Amino acid sequence: MNTKYRLSDNRKQTAWENDPAWHPKLFDISSKSSGQCWPLTSYCPVPGPVPASPANREYQPGFAAEMMLKDLKLAQQAAVNCGAATPLGVEAAALYTIFANSGSGKLDFSAIIKMLRGTC
Repeated sequence: MNTKYRLSDNRKQTAWENDPAWHPKLFDISSKSSGQCWPLTSYCPVPGPVPASPANREYQPGFAAEMMLKDLKLAQQAAVNCGAATPLGVEAAALYTIFANSGSGKLDFSAIIKMLRGTC
């Protein structure tokens, strides 16, 4: 795995990351505040808070990472064709390329959290 993308390489873990008792509290606060968003409340990439999330099914795909990569590549080509700069899109495509090439392309796209955490 390319450790350039491991979250823990770039910062110290916070207390809530080291203490699983904080996870439900963080989810409860975030899901009811300005942090509320579809990925958090419907498709949470970590096991636990959202029962229907692929994270609770060992990342069996709803939408496979290789399909996310295909879409990211199409979006990048469209951006190039119209002269739009999409630096976050470029980085996302690079991350999903690494993830898919590591043999994880058949997993759900949310499983990329495992690569970012350095656990796959």
